[in-house]
Amino acid sequence: MKDSARYAKIVAWSDEDQCYIGYAPGLLIGGCCHGDDEKAVFAELCEIVDETIELDRKDGLSLPPPTAGFDYCDILQDAVKSREAMGALE
Repeated sequence: MKDSARYAKIVAWSDEDQCYIGYAPGLLIGGCCHGDDEKAVFAELCEIVDETIELDRKDGLSLPPPTAGFDYCDILQDAVKSREAMGALE
């Protein structure tokens, strides 16, 4: 398994920007790529994550804790349930 598989990659549509935006929470701050084609944005996001890991290693930096996997999914589901309980989501 590649190290990049340990990090969640999210591509979401932005109504404000009218395009897809790629995120890698926990590894990169904010959106790091965007475009009109969801698959192309995901491919670019994967490249950015790979390059970030490679550069961090080259610079002797430790990688942040993984964000992919069931533990992270549980955290996201709990956040959604919490927002639903507050009436923030419909």
